[in-house]
Amino acid sequence: MSTLLRLATAGSVDDGKSTLVGRLLHDSKSVLADQLDAVERVSRDRGLTTADLALLTDGLRAEREQGITIDVAYRYFATANRSFVLADCPGHVQYTRNTVTGSSTADALVLLVDARKGVLEQTRRHLAVAALMRVPHVVIAVNKIDLVEHSEDVFHTVVADVRQIAAELGILDAHAIPVSALNGDNVVDRSTNTPWYQGPSLLELLEALAPAADPAHEAFRMPVQLVIRPQGAARSPEHVEYRGYAGQVASGTVRVGDEVVVLPSGRRTTVSGIDLGEQSLDVAVSPQSVTLRLADDVDVSRGDLIASATQPVALRQEVQALACWLGDQPLRPGARLLVKHGSKSVLAMVRSVDGRLDLDSLRLTPTDQLALNDIGRVTVRLATPLPIEPYTRSRTGGAFLLVDPDDGRTLAAVMADAPAPGEHPA
Repeated sequence: MSTLLRLATAGSVDDGKSTLVGRLLHDSKSVLADQLDAVERVSRDRGLTTADLALLTDGLRAEREQGITIDVAYRYFATANRSFVLADCPGHVQYTRNTVTGSSTADALVLLVDARKGVLEQTRRHLAVAALMRVPHVVIAVNKIDLVEHSEDVFHTVVADVRQIAAELGILDAHAIPVSALNGDNVVDRSTNTPWYQGPSLLELLEALAPAADPAHEAFRMPVQLVIRPQGAARSPEHVEYRGYAGQVASGTVRVGDEVVVLPSGRRTTVSGIDLGEQSLDVAVSPQSVTLRLADDVDVSRGDLIASATQPVALRQEVQALACWLGDQPLRPGARLLVKHGSKSVLAMVRSVDGRLDLDSLRLTPTDQLALNDIGRVTVRLATPLPIEPYTRSRTGGAFLLVDPDDGRTLAAVMADAPAPGEHPA
């Protein structure tokens, strides 16, 4: 079985992200014939002599009409060596929130940089997002290399600039490839137009990247999504009514007989059964969705966390964290919001705004508010304690959302105890 790689693209406006994704799908023969026919027909109607491969990913009508990417476009494809889930993220600054969404679960980020323009503000912002989200692999695709006459000097100059910023943000391993998304140079097949480049094509590199750290090797955590208790039925021969706790294993492994703790109550018990539909299992691993049966009659509700008793997590009422602010109105101290962590939401107040990431200096600078697309440090006080872990330990247990309590809009993606890009973990 081939391993799965979750892949996201990022970059500035008109760097060619959608064209690169379209070229990747086309040249890897991951496009159905009727899809390609439709793209070619629309391209001819626009007076183009070749197929506009960006149309393979720009699915919204507004995207096709404006020629820009607005929302995250997910595509699924596979080669003989690997399966991919690909998130094509927008480049416009007002859609940075979508790039945060695409990067939050990515194993690799392909950052496009126009060979003619080099590093731009969005390049810095997307590198900061990659560092903040702890994306394991970053690939620098220097695009439109054909428009600078396939210059080796231009390529190395752009890559040196990007790598310097990446290193300051704590990204030490950034691969670099010269590509032409329009012509297909070094996208799926290596190009003879860049004889000075001896590395792999983009697809070859993506097939070879080491898998991200397996959450199954972390401590066991499962937020409860649903308490299953059939009404007036489902009794065993001992007349004990069935009660199960359903959810997705966020991290780790659980086995029948394991001792677990239910949070926030702190009650301990053991796992007496694991059900997957009609099937009974001896063990469940992340990211399986299962139903756990517990040996004791423990009060468990939706939003509670079932965790390993030997590797428990502390309840916290105050959290200092890094936030990517996605709200139209600035975030200021005193704001009352909802914190959504796992399957539980609680009221919270922003105690303080402790700094904002300056995209020029790549350092936290003093501020008393965060504006749209700012990345900054905040301190949040929770009305009810939650089992929030350091983000550097767990991407799932350490991440939460700030949500508008009035309309349910997501206002920030937040990483608990995370060092700012460029800082060293405590």
